[in-house]
Amino acid sequence: KNKVKEKFNNFLKSKLGKKTAQGEEIVGVEITNKEIRLTQISSNKANQWVLERFYVHPINLPDDAAIVDHEQKVSDELNVALQKSKITTPNAAIAIPVTNAIIRVVTAPLMNDEELKKAIDTNSLWENLVQLTDNLDDYSIFHQVINRNSKENTMDILFVASKLADINNYTNIIKNSGLNPVIIDVKCFALKSAVDQINQISNKTEDTNFTAMLEFGLDENYVMILYNNNPIITDIFLRGQDRKILKESQDQEEKDALVRRFMTQVKQAVQDFETKYEKRVRNIKVVSNLENVDDYLSSFRKTLINTGFNLFDPFEGLKIPQQLESKINLTNRSYFSTSVGLAFRKLDVFGYYKFVTAVKNINLLPNREGMIKQKKMKAFSNFAYKGFVGAVVGVYLILFTLAFWNIYSYNSKLKIYDTVVTEHTSKTNQLAKVSKELKKMTATLKLSNSLKSNKDLSYRILAQIASSVPNRVKFDLVEYDGKRLVSITGIAAGDNDILQLIRNLQSKNLITQASLSSMKMPRVKAGDQTMKGFKVFVKIKG
Repeated sequence: KNKVKEKFNNFLKSKLGKKTAQGEEIVGVEITNKEIRLTQISSNKANQWVLERFYVHPINLPDDAAIVDHEQKVSDELNVALQKSKITTPNAAIAIPVTNAIIRVVTAPLMNDEELKKAIDTNSLWENLVQLTDNLDDYSIFHQVINRNSKENTMDILFVASKLADINNYTNIIKNSGLNPVIIDVKCFALKSAVDQINQISNKTEDTNFTAMLEFGLDENYVMILYNNNPIITDIFLRGQDRKILKESQDQEEKDALVRRFMTQVKQAVQDFETKYEKRVRNIKVVSNLENVDDYLSSFRKTLINTGFNLFDPFEGLKIPQQLESKINLTNRSYFSTSVGLAFRKLDVFGYYKFVTAVKNINLLPNREGMIKQKKMKAFSNFAYKGFVGAVVGVYLILFTLAFWNIYSYNSKLKIYDTVVTEHTSKTNQLAKVSKELKKMTATLKLSNSLKSNKDLSYRILAQIASSVPNRVKFDLVEYDGKRLVSITGIAAGDNDILQLIRNLQSKNLITQASLSSMKMPRVKAGDQTMKGFKVFVKIKG
């Protein structure tokens, strides 16, 4: 009963989780100081990932403007973008810049989940492992254990934090536009989410535990190498003048000098990783918002000869509706990767998407546990409203009806149960007796065929052998050489029965000796009784 109940609960949870994940669609929102990018992805009946909605809306803030300093304008523009894109889902996933996040992998003493929770609740864990400039209460913190080492009694914890003030600024922008922020990711991890999903959709054989990425452009510049869920992120410094060169310079010498400064830092980051982890970085996926990025990539490849630099295509393998093809038909589509990666972040209320772990599961939203509980309750309520309770009641009524019908049917049959059992026992006993007599007769007939002379003596020997058989012994074969040796092969219920046969044989006046030749392991079952095989030699008086 418990197993049936558990299976039913798991089935219900799986179906409800899948239904909820489908119902709680998410729009990926990326906001830069030049444009807002919106992406919504869904799966069709053929289990293909489809680009459901995609829209780019210009806002054109000043180059050096911070988004949070123009909160109202950005919210208004986001509201306009949502109306134009015809996106109806209220749930939004956004990403904060890498520069607004603290990302570390810290090593702690090995703890179970309960001990870890207690250490975090008292703030003692982070105070000892992470030295922050401000009070812990001023941060929104996400953590996840990414490795446990029982031999060294330690564990590695991914620690991601951001100032609550920054988080609240971004959530206010989202809320003021009419959306409900449910996931706050970090940009570099949103890129990782896009890479992994596109590799899976495109059936690429790349190692999901090893990814190297480079963001290069006017927004952020960094190298991120993810190895076994361990993110190694290196900021690449660009001067204000360098950004101006990237945007508008036609001077090749200026560009070459910029590439040298940039690639010196990239090369150092790659070498540091290769030295520490003894793992070669052969390919780096590049994300850039530069129109002439291909010119720079060729220079990158010349600097790091044995390393490939390739633009990442976040739409590869996705099914693109005809009305959206013109919007994404660009040579460089890599800078849409963040919004695509965010769109893949389904709201995992019931734990349906088991593959989402570690760096692909980050959520810096304050009070995210409360939000998850609300969504879970809403899911149950909606499901009940649509007839879930009625369906369950209907199923139970059918099951109870079948159960009562079966009980009535079985009770009718049980009325003659005792009679049937008695008759079956009687017939079984009769069959056993008949089978035993038949065995004896068959063995006797077979033995008689070996009689050559002195038939009177032979029949007397046979009679004495037959009378020596205990109740739980059966003969399979009796062979007489016609002179002084009889070989008996058969089965017995146990060792004592075989010994009793030998004693009975030796007590006969025509038999000089009976000896056990061999015994076989249990091989035959008679009802619930396991039988042993044996072979006995009998010497006849000469």
